[in-house]
Amino acid sequence: MRAFSNPARPPRLVTVPGLRGSEAAHWQTWLERQFPRSLRVEQDDWGAPDLARWSQAVRALLARERGPFVLAAHSYGCLATAHALAQRPGVGDVAGVLFVAPASPTKFTQAGAFDARRLAVPSIVIGSETDPWMPLADARTLAQRLGSAFVNLGDAGHVNTAAGYGPWPRAKDFIETLVQCAAPALARDAGAGRAFAGAAAAIA
Repeated sequence: MRAFSNPARPPRLVTVPGLRGSEAAHWQTWLERQFPRSLRVEQDDWGAPDLARWSQAVRALLARERGPFVLAAHSYGCLATAHALAQRPGVGDVAGVLFVAPASPTKFTQAGAFDARRLAVPSIVIGSETDPWMPLADARTLAQRLGSAFVNLGDAGHVNTAAGYGPWPRAKDFIETLVQCAAPALARDAGAGRAFAGAAAAIA
């Protein structure tokens, strides 16, 4: 894990929506209002997921805006974000990533081959026992491959508006945990990684 280059400047929130985007009532939209100077990754076609194009949109925003950043991705946006950071680990100035209800790559094989790789920044994967887009066991495996802390949200569906996730204070807590844990000591202290996982679980 690495620290962001300017810890004196608070990270900017960047949301990365999934298929069909995130509407006004979605928790990502609510979360954007909780942090000043928030940004959203936009796609040319929200109905046509494409791993290469969607991940390029993530990289492009991080490259043109001033960081540091903390990312909050949902559903297919999680795959696009993980792919973007794996392909170009040095892009932007990313302090941490929150992956919420990742979509299963097997449901989007036509969108491009996804290969989960360990990330160089602190991250949390949020799974759900009743998510139709990824079984809980697969979400846990994805977290292990990404090197992420894992949180089981229980009976939470796809953690979207239909599942009742509009205003979601815990999402703000997760983001603040990532910001606090994005310290240089994480790169040197293996014990800090365990403490980070415990902190994430404590607010689940």
